[in-house]
Amino acid sequence: MIEHESRFLKACRGEEVDCTPVWFMRQAGRYMKEYRKLREKYTLLEICSRPEVAKEVTLQPIRRFDVDAAIVFADILLPLKSMGVDFDFTKGEGPVIHQPIRSPEDVKRLHVGDPKVDLRCVMETLGLVRSELDPKTALIGFAGAPFTVVSYIIEGGYSRNFLHTKRLMYTHPETWQRLMETASEVMAQYLTAQIDAGAQAIQLFDSWVGCLEPEDYRRYVLPYSQKIFARLKPYSVPLIHFGTGTATLLELMKEAGGTVMGVDWRISLKETWRRLGSNTPIQGNLDPVALLAPRGHLEEKVDQVLEQAGGRSGHIFNLGHGILPQTPLESVEAVVQWVHAKSKR
Repeated sequence: MIEHESRFLKACRGEEVDCTPVWFMRQAGRYMKEYRKLREKYTLLEICSRPEVAKEVTLQPIRRFDVDAAIVFADILLPLKSMGVDFDFTKGEGPVIHQPIRSPEDVKRLHVGDPKVDLRCVMETLGLVRSELDPKTALIGFAGAPFTVVSYIIEGGYSRNFLHTKRLMYTHPETWQRLMETASEVMAQYLTAQIDAGAQAIQLFDSWVGCLEPEDYRRYVLPYSQKIFARLKPYSVPLIHFGTGTATLLELMKEAGGTVMGVDWRISLKETWRRLGSNTPIQGNLDPVALLAPRGHLEEKVDQVLEQAGGRSGHIFNLGHGILPQTPLESVEAVVQWVHAKSKR
């Protein structure tokens, strides 16, 4: 055990901690006035491409709250550059893929670039952040899982029913395989480069995989996420496997890989440990909307999560998805203080 090491890293390994660690997905972003001020000068992609600015955004919540981990400021679609896919962010609509990939011919045009070169800005940001972080605060790198990234590429942006994605998956299985192999190779290279650059833990975001039934997950998704985790395993850093709406997929996701399972608010922590085993570290699982609730109700929700965790060493407190833009800063600060105080060993 390393002296002064982050309690977050210890909890990821199931080791004893002095209190439950806490961090928030999207903890850097639109709910903070410091970030909004920077967005008046830069677009999201400009921030990501400027390491000094991205470092500042990454550290903003660390300076404001006593969270136990920082997550590098980037976007899950950045690796599309290494695949030859053009995209942008449209105000009020989110990411837009200018030419969605929907045919075998489209997929043949994709390639596996070199994320170390194409996304050097992310690696530089990680190095800058790591040099300024206190050792007690861990640094997390991340990427989108193949299914989630591929669904963006095919749909052209966010989707409710993933019609184009599932149609390609079902009607052109060989094309689907080629697309997923390309995406998984790019993500594996991207994540290993992040570890080399200073990331102490990795989170794989499969945000949209909850739209699939278990058999489709096993057939069309599991092998590719498994490939990424297999490539990362030799690095011996915590690997968080996260998805939303995945209550029917938990066992399959654990089979795919990862040392920590991230779950959302739709399933209890007790049920998750019952199904995955009591020695599986779990991250979660407050509903992000609870942060907009009255203070008393929010505290009740925090207490419920901590009660279900039962003081386990292998619990990382987080939301079931990202912080919403309307979230009051005071609520975020209160949750961090409550979690640390109420879980003190």
